[in-house]
Amino acid sequence: MDEHIYKKIEIVGTSDTSSDDAIQNALKRASQSINNLRWFEVIDTRGNIKNGKVDMWQVTIKVGFTMN
Repeated sequence: MDEHIYKKIEIVGTSDTSSDDAIQNALKRASQSINNLRWFEVIDTRGNIKNGKVDMWQVTIKVGFTMN
């Protein structure tokens, strides 16, 4: 059985649509420069308020990837 070594980094995704979209944006961008992405975990969710409404979602996630 192959043993895997993982590295974790923390990134923040943003979206003016939803928290789920903020996660997708973060993963899409991370996948452009990080190979072997395997999992993520949500660390924090917050947002910006403008005129009494959610203006922007910000989601902090940790992503794990296997090292070569």
